[in-house]
Amino acid sequence: MTDMTACCGLDCSQCDARVATLEDSEAKRKETAKKWSEIYQADIKPDDIRCDGCRRDGAKFHHCEVCEIRACVLSRDLPHCAACGDYICDALAGFIKLAPEAGAALEKLREA
Repeated sequence: MTDMTACCGLDCSQCDARVATLEDSEAKRKETAKKWSEIYQADIKPDDIRCDGCRRDGAKFHHCEVCEIRACVLSRDLPHCAACGDYICDALAGFIKLAPEAGAALEKLREA
């Protein structure tokens, strides 16, 4: 697992919120807020686009703060879902339908 692999298998280093935070780019925050508001049919503000990574202390994108997958992994003191004895649970299966790249990353972690 890389240091920037999220609990669910997403690569935080490729996340627009994480990139905007690293670059401290207001333009990237605005662009990402607009894009995600359209994609997720939500009112996402540029100030919401701040994240230091799923497993790091510090700012989190709102959804990551309330993510049931993240909460489960952290409560079980696991590095990611691929290390879980209940792999693949219903919550993860639903998420993988939305983000198949996360499922592929978790499968690679299980093979390692």
